[in-house]
Amino acid sequence: MVTKDKKRGLIIVSNRLPLSLKKIDDSFESTLSSGGLVTALSGLTNPTTFKWFGWPGINLPDPEEQKKAAESLAEKGVKGVFLDEQLARAHYNGFSNSILWPILHYQSGVDFQEEPWKAYQRVNEIFADTVASEAEDGDLIWVHDYHLMLFPELLRHRLKKQGKNCPIGFTLHTPFPAGDFWRALPVEKDLLSGLLACDVIGFHTEEYKRNFAEACEQSLAQVGVFIVGIDPEKFDSALKDDEVIKRIQELEQQYKDKTVIVGVDRLDYTKGLVQKLQGYDKFLNEHPDLKNKVVLIQVAVPSREDVKEYQELETEISTLVGKICGNHATPEGVPLIYIHRSVAFPELTALYCISKACLITSRREGMNLVASEYVACQEGRWGVLMLSELAGAASFMHHGSVTFHPSSSHELSNAIYQAVTMDEEEKKQRYQSLREFIDTHTSAEWGETFVDTLSRYARSS
Repeated sequence: MVTKDKKRGLIIVSNRLPLSLKKIDDSFESTLSSGGLVTALSGLTNPTTFKWFGWPGINLPDPEEQKKAAESLAEKGVKGVFLDEQLARAHYNGFSNSILWPILHYQSGVDFQEEPWKAYQRVNEIFADTVASEAEDGDLIWVHDYHLMLFPELLRHRLKKQGKNCPIGFTLHTPFPAGDFWRALPVEKDLLSGLLACDVIGFHTEEYKRNFAEACEQSLAQVGVFIVGIDPEKFDSALKDDEVIKRIQELEQQYKDKTVIVGVDRLDYTKGLVQKLQGYDKFLNEHPDLKNKVVLIQVAVPSREDVKEYQELETEISTLVGKICGNHATPEGVPLIYIHRSVAFPELTALYCISKACLITSRREGMNLVASEYVACQEGRWGVLMLSELAGAASFMHHGSVTFHPSSSHELSNAIYQAVTMDEEEKKQRYQSLREFIDTHTSAEWGETFVDTLSRYARSS
């Protein structure tokens, strides 16, 4: 931890703010958003005071409205980086999620285009201008994720001109791919140069760190593995809440004769949802005696709905859901419940709690905090975690999990069968290993370790 006599201001920078901003009459209101980064940093919010910079997710071309929105955001300790709607869309959908995201997740055949790249550059410049004007000399600046890979170098130049010396750290929450995939991006050197202006660069696994170091050949930054976690106490407290307890009782009664498997994912092709449903269909075909005893409740949170590839994916998943329900439903019920919307935290906590197993089928992923969230809700219940070997979490949680390759329907079907037929003693032993991991690798520990490392690697003027 940063000692009190060396305590510095901390600035968090991400593409989106952790708040949803809405205009109501002549003013603005903001509500806390959900998401992996918000969850990961939740343990840091209690002992640490920081400013958070990001796009508020709303188009406000009128300077007066921007001023009112900024005042509303300031009450929550955050700073809005306002972007033109067309520029924001080109940066987020055009480059970040249509070009950069696929390459980071080992997808080939990506069509590079100059206009989205220019938008990506411009947004990174706007972020750098905003943060540089607000930062104070000595502040620690922690940047998050692939939307802002040019930002550290741009910010470093601006701070230097202003006579400010601020350590800059960056955390990538996706994989960093092997060389052949990364070199397919014609602007890869620009992105590496942007990141190498950092003092500390954090990845979730050794594999991603190694791939990055090899891409750089000679790393100019401190590269390390910083294991992201959750705040287990948040879930422990939720499970004692009267509303959650009541909902747990209702769900347990509703599914008293069923083995519930839960899946919680953003609707994204990297999550392996198509493969999950195909593997589950195979399991039902191979074990017809279990189809009335097992139910998969799959939550698929809508994501990037204005991107064509995601629209096509949603259609494909809906078709598969209909096929499975049509083929395997009986008068006693259906073996699959598909929820295509966000689920409130109390409901999600109750669902985690009553589920006998959790199924994660990521084809590539930075970490996956659903694995930790599920474990946090299974104290004394010993639910089974089924975990894709390609999820970042598998690097640390494979000993207590049932692992499989997400592209193999055979392995996936076998993993489900193993999980739903596992004896209580094996469940308990596996769970204890997982619980120890999430209790010792919390969001607070992750945040404090990164900030402490960033402090120690502060650059001289």
